[in-house]
Amino acid sequence: MYKSINDFLADRKEENGFTLKMLGVLTDESLKQKVWAEGRTLGYLAWHITLSIGEMMDKIGLAPDCPPEDAPAPAKASEIYKTYEKASASMMSEVSTKLTDKSLNEEISAYGQTWKKGMILYMLSGHEIHHRGQLTVLMRQAGLKVPGIFGPAKEEWAAYGMQAPE
Repeated sequence: MYKSINDFLADRKEENGFTLKMLGVLTDESLKQKVWAEGRTLGYLAWHITLSIGEMMDKIGLAPDCPPEDAPAPAKASEIYKTYEKASASMMSEVSTKLTDKSLNEEISAYGQTWKKGMILYMLSGHEIHHRGQLTVLMRQAGLKVPGIFGPAKEEWAAYGMQAPE
C-alpha cells in the first residue's frame, strides 16, 4: 500500500513507461491475437489496462480523462497507445493535486471490501503488471518482438554482448 503520493507518482512514472513500451509494439493486426478460441484478445487486454485507470480511480473519488469502463476497444493499436498515455497523465495529475499522504489512509468501499485509498493505488499498478505479463504471451504468439521490462527480453541479450539464458 502506498503511504506517500511521491512514492506512488515515482512508481507510476516508471510503470507507465513500461506499459507504453509494450503498447508501442502492438500492431492493428496483432490486436486480434488470442491464446485460445474463448480467450481475450491482445487488443482487449491492452484496452482493459487503459480503461482500468478510470475505473479504479473512480473508487477513490478521482476522475481522470479516460473513456468509460464500457467503451469498445479501438481497432487501431495507435489509438490504444494514445488513450493510455492520456489517461495515465491525467490520472497522475489528479493524484498529485487531489490526494494527500494523509488521504491515502482513508477507507473506502471497493470490490465488496473496505480498502484504503493507498491500497487502490497499489492495486492499480499490480493489476497493470499482471496484465502486461499476459500481453507478453500474446505478443509472442502474434510474432511481435517483446520489449524487456525488468531485464532484457530473449532477443535483447545480444545487445548486452551476452547469450540469452536457456
